[in-house]
This record gives sequence, structure tokens and C-alpha cells, in this order.
Amino acid sequence: MSVEATARQPQPLFMSGNEAVAWGARLARPHVIAAYPITPQTVVIERLAEWVAEGTLDTEFLHVESEHSALSACMGASALGARTFTATSSQGLLYMAECLQYASGGRFPIVMMNANRALALPWNIYGDQQDSLAVLSSGWIQVYIEDAQEALDMTIQGFAIAEHAEVLTPVMLNLDGFVLTHTYEPVDVPAQADVDAFLPPFRTPSKMSLESPTSMGFTAGPAHYTEFKVQQHRAILRAERVASEVDQEFGRRFGRSYGGAVVPYRCEGADVVLVTLGSVSGMVRETVDALRTRGVAAGMLKLRLMRPFPEREIVQALSTARSVGVLEKDVSFGHQGAVFSEVSSALAGSAARPALLNFVAGLGGRDISRNDVEQMFDQLQVATVRPPGERVRFANVQENGNG
Repeated sequence: MSVEATARQPQPLFMSGNEAVAWGARLARPHVIAAYPITPQTVVIERLAEWVAEGTLDTEFLHVESEHSALSACMGASALGARTFTATSSQGLLYMAECLQYASGGRFPIVMMNANRALALPWNIYGDQQDSLAVLSSGWIQVYIEDAQEALDMTIQGFAIAEHAEVLTPVMLNLDGFVLTHTYEPVDVPAQADVDAFLPPFRTPSKMSLESPTSMGFTAGPAHYTEFKVQQHRAILRAERVASEVDQEFGRRFGRSYGGAVVPYRCEGADVVLVTLGSVSGMVRETVDALRTRGVAAGMLKLRLMRPFPEREIVQALSTARSVGVLEKDVSFGHQGAVFSEVSSALAGSAARPALLNFVAGLGGRDISRNDVEQMFDQLQVATVRPPGERVRFANVQENGNG
């Protein structure tokens, strides 16, 4: 983390990941918040609603009848030049699916928190990452959060990234349900004046206006549609550089930065590396330290961005690894994990061709233990480029004859 801090002394508070997101949204001064409560996201909306009711947050709060309406309302407000925020989870995110493409195609810089949660059926309210990874192609920037401090800070940074003139793309902040959303820890809350200096008022280059009317939400046929999508693609590619610049500036001002799209941990000289997303990274990091004391050259690569996908940084970080595992809380049924597909594709064209294994764990909120992670590293130590059997390995499965 940067030590060149110019901000006022932060105010430490004990809060959950959900409350940290709410604080980040509050400090960003959104004009409109539209949301529908869904477990385990509900506390975010409750806190924001409480602040609006007591008069400490000046925003238009819309309690709508569905998640589809929440994102629709945010798009309408954004089209008028308003800074907008919403939050959802799981089935709610899928209910928004139609609007996700509208928001990204319309280049509306909405920031949305998604509390990662398993998808039905079977019905389950606990956390995995199947929901957000199912909508990777929706045109949203996707950030995966490790702890509550990062949740607060990245909510603020999310607006700076989304609203950047070279990006103008919505941002989805993903927090592991319950593991992070409901876990309490000390969090430094920056002063409002410092956030105001970091995050200027939103100025959109195109908005609905009676004085300067423009065409928005129009139809494009085969002669023009591709060009719009190319612009959208290039904008989200630029978001990786912009996100890094925003994070560096945040570090200079507040003394905390998060290391860009990927965060290597003891990867240099590592023989076996585990790739992670989200809150499990802390436990994997501790496991790496323990294995190092036993002579195992282990490392971890934490992915913070899944869109834009940081291919170059991943290849560089894994250039010396003999074998690489991807630990993820999702599976694309009939194939492999979504993250594994992305990482293996990135490495396919690189000079380094490590053995690759895909570890699927934590589905439906099942615990991922230190022993589970150590077993993954054990398998990586004996992995070959073409491992026998399935590359996809489900951790801690209770075989009961059903299927």
C-alpha cells in the first residue's frame, strides 16, 4: 500500500462488508439510488434508506418493485446526468439480465454491488460466484472484492472508473455472500471532503436535454451495429488502464491502494500457483506462507478484474510456474469453470505452458478449508501438462451415489 497519504485521519468503524459498500456509496454522493432488497444484499439498501430517512444522505431513494425496475430506473436517471447506484444478488442479478445489456450498450456509468450467491435450483441463499460469472459477457466491468475495506474503497473508485470519459461503462462490484457481506471488521472511513476532492461531480458528455436534444436508445441495423459494439469493446479494454490510474491516485490521497487488475503473492520463483477470486484469497495467502515454511515453492495470483480480463498481467505473473490451479466458486456445466476457461486461454498462447488444474469449491456456500487448499497444492505438485482424468476437480464432494 502507498504511504504517500494526503487525506485527513480516517475514522475507523466496525462494520460488515455490506455496510462498507453502503458507506462507499454514501460518500460518493449519488443523486439516485434505486433498489429492491434480496438476501444477502439487503443490509446495503437498509443502511442507505435509513440515512435518507434521517436526512444525512441527500439522494432520491427509489424502492422499486423488482430488480429489473431498479436497473431500469438507474438507466433513466443516468441518462439525465445523475450519478446512480444500486445493489442486487443471485436471482435478482439474473432478473436484471435484459437491463444489463441495455446499461452497458447505452454507456450508462452505473455502479452496482452484487452480493455473490448461489443460483436455484436447488434454492440456496449462501455464497458462490455462479451469478456474476454467468453474466461476464454483459458488457459490465467486473471487480471482485477481498475484504470490507476494499469494498468501501472500490465503491468510491468504481464511480471514478465508470464515469471516466474514456470508459463510460457500468461497474459491478462483487462481494462473497455472507463470507464478506455479513462479516464484521474494522474499516477506515475517509472524510467526505477528501472523497469530494477525489471524486468530482458527474459530468456526462451526452444526456437527455430539451436545450440540446440527442437521440438515445435508438435502433441500429447491420450497417452500423458492429461499430457501436467495437466502441463499447474498446472502452472496456481502456478500463484496465483507467482502473490502475484511479487506484494509484486513490493510494496517493488515502494511503491505500490495491495493486491493479491482478495481485501476485510470492509468485516469483514459485513452482505451483493457485489463482483466486474474492474473499478466499486471504486464507489461500496464509496457506502459501505455511507451505513456504515447509519448503514448498507455492504462490497465489489474485484476480481483481474479470472484465476487462487482464491477460497480459496473468501471463507475466505465471511465466515461471510449473503448474497452475484455478480455484473458483462456479462451474459452466458440461465443461469447466468460467475463470479456468479464461486463464487457460490466456496461457495457451504464451511461452510458458504450465500444467493446469481447475478446482471447483464453495458451491452453495460450502466451506473451503485450509486442508482443502493444501490438498489442491498437493495435486499441483504432481500435476502434468496432460493430467490423467478430468482437469475439473470438485473439492470436498460428498459422494452418496446420487446423480
